[in-house]
Amino acid sequence: METDKSPEAFKLARSKIMYIEDKSEGIDGSARIGRVFFSKSGKTLYYRGRKFQSLKGRGFKANYFDVETGNHFWISGPRKDKNDRLHGGNQGVEIDQDVYEEYVEYTSS
Repeated sequence: METDKSPEAFKLARSKIMYIEDKSEGIDGSARIGRVFFSKSGKTLYYRGRKFQSLKGRGFKANYFDVETGNHFWISGPRKDKNDRLHGGNQGVEIDQDVYEEYVEYTSS
């Protein structure tokens, strides 16, 4: 059974640095690198007060949806070569300050 606990209640061990791109306005949407928290079952993702669930293969260039708005997102692990966007590159991708050092270390190794 899923709970509506906020990400702060989750353990850091159930979190990962992820690439999050909003696909609601088209293929190239606003994108960020940030810490995503996972529910205990792993079926729900939480990021910045938003709750995401899987589209289970039904999305077009998207794999999750925002439970509240229904907007589609692409959420995945960041690439070491920083080419996270669908058509390559990382132009306009913002990195959350709280994960910046960890992300730089990951992409440098």
